[in-house]
Amino acid sequence: MRQTVFALPLLALALAACDSAPSGNYEASESIATLDVAEEAAAEAPESADTGGEIAVALPRIAYVYSFGFRLPAAKIAPLQLAHADLCDAQGPRTCRILDMRQAGMEGEYSSGSLTLAVAAPQARAFGAKLSQLAGKEGGTQISSAISGEDLSKQIVDTEARIKARTILRDRLLEVLQTRRGTVAELVEAERAVARVNEEIDQAQSWLAEMRGRVDFSRLNVSYESGMPETGSFSSPVRQALSSVSGILGSMLAAAIILLTVLIPLGIVGWGGWKLFRKMRPLAPATPADGPERQQTG
Repeated sequence: MRQTVFALPLLALALAACDSAPSGNYEASESIATLDVAEEAAAEAPESADTGGEIAVALPRIAYVYSFGFRLPAAKIAPLQLAHADLCDAQGPRTCRILDMRQAGMEGEYSSGSLTLAVAAPQARAFGAKLSQLAGKEGGTQISSAISGEDLSKQIVDTEARIKARTILRDRLLEVLQTRRGTVAELVEAERAVARVNEEIDQAQSWLAEMRGRVDFSRLNVSYESGMPETGSFSSPVRQALSSVSGILGSMLAAAIILLTVLIPLGIVGWGGWKLFRKMRPLAPATPADGPERQQTG
């Protein structure tokens, strides 16, 4: 019983140290968790030695990404995309899933499209060959292909070890809480520590599921294009000039509208002020006859 009361503050302090570390990192409590795992491994070591069984060798867990590029007439891109999507749907969701499908038309005769699939890893290469066969039937040509892989073995093993260590720590905290030994503050801190550990376990389990999904289902990126865009041809500058003319005319019309919107009210106000000024201006005094001036000149 004394050991239980003494362990409660230590476990609470260990979990309090976890708060100072960033979320998703387990360095703050790895020492305690690693010690727990090491003790259990030491306890299980004699049994494994007595059995004399073979050491299990873990196979590498690699997430593959396959890329295929096809060139075909612009009018056949959409039908080929649909044929590839139908082929994926025919395999069922346990073998093939559609993640993304896009198509874009551009200037001239150039258009493009893309299709992203998730295919069960054992059937990924064979499925890629079927995509190439369908493209050939539609008159398409495969212009590119690539395979890339990311080894997730270490990340998966590390995440599994962290989950096991945190689970052991959570179980020991729950055992301490069940005894109800300690002060109220220590029990409250232990309950909060259990909540934090559960959150870390859930987060690590989601990461582990995501990595296992990447290993189990390979990603296939399929791209389609009808040809190179027209750059440097005779019609390309003419087409650009025509599009520029429409933009220039639109800008001129917009400027004219703005000027008329501003000048018309100002002109009306100015004309009204001028008329009012002329109306209120006093008449000029009458000038004497200029007869004497004419006599002097005569």
